[in-house]
Amino acid sequence: MNFFPKKSLGQNFLLNKKIIKEIVKVGNITNKDIVIEIGPGTGNLTEEIVKKKPYKFFAIEKDENLFLKLKQKFIKDIHLINEDILKIDWNNFSNKKLLVFGNLPYNISAKLLIDWIRLNNLNILFSKFILMFQKEVAERVVAKVNTKQYGRLTILTNWKMNAQKIFDIDPDNFYPKPKVKSSLVIFEPKDDFFNFNNSKNLEKVTDIFFQNKRKMIKKPLNILFKNPERVIKKFGLDINSRPQNIDPLTFFKISKEYELENN
Repeated sequence: MNFFPKKSLGQNFLLNKKIIKEIVKVGNITNKDIVIEIGPGTGNLTEEIVKKKPYKFFAIEKDENLFLKLKQKFIKDIHLINEDILKIDWNNFSNKKLLVFGNLPYNISAKLLIDWIRLNNLNILFSKFILMFQKEVAERVVAKVNTKQYGRLTILTNWKMNAQKIFDIDPDNFYPKPKVKSSLVIFEPKDDFFNFNNSKNLEKVTDIFFQNKRKMIKKPLNILFKNPERVIKKFGLDINSRPQNIDPLTFFKISKEYELENN
């Protein structure tokens, strides 16, 4: 399929067939699965997924030229959708959990992940996500507490997802060649997660804490709470700690406290 990639859409097509087969293998596709592929591009990964004969296979491609070429090539095998992935209503697909594959454009990857996390019925709609990110973003997603990569994206992901980095992919395996490495990450939605009336409370709390991630936590607590001493005592916080020293569960508890105080 001859095609000139569009920089505006962040198109980098994975060419290495061995890696493509590894990605599909990670998905463990069965004939009962409903598969979604985000940004199939030239159809290299699509071709391998088709071979696994999923129950249903949807592919979402924003680029109209690619969409038409993919339609021609895979007309009998997949349901193609010509749409911006950020505008998709996931409730429209099925009452069966979705298995998602995606080589995500770097410029929307974190935003798309947070959009999924915000969904109230994330664990009902999806079984698994197998996604490719810029390596630096992937490392923030799976970071451990007390590391420099640990931050808002780690905590938001940890709230509703179990995430694991599988392997890194060198730029040479793509066309055009990106300037940085990519990483494959598997996400599995949690059935049991901390309950908030509005996820924006967790987002606001983590935003205020990580605006100055090298500063001690006393300042963000003063911004968020009328009586920060009560919160410090309740959760046994060390005011000399920095945001990167606070584990996700403690952030969930602080955020719930903020939510209750501001209802």
